[in-house]
Amino acid sequence: MGHEMQEEDLMKCIICKKGSTKPGTTTITFERGCLTMVVKCVPAQVCPNCGEAYISEEITAKLLKDAEERANIGAQVEIRQYVAA
Repeated sequence: MGHEMQEEDLMKCIICKKGSTKPGTTTITFERGCLTMVVKCVPAQVCPNCGEAYISEEITAKLLKDAEERANIGAQVEIRQYVAA
């Protein structure tokens, strides 16, 4: 089961120090060697003041693993929507 963002996951933005994060989504771009991978609609805690997005450790690990696998098979460009496991 995927980690759902909970109220206790909300935090003060460390970038602008003004906003408190709210559940939302963001787009993540990975670049490694010849691979550019864009993942849209990634669940995140997003600061409504500055737009900084914070991704959970679980989701980050999944995305990094996926990017590594794509790079290893020689993918160069991939654009996809996030799908929870």
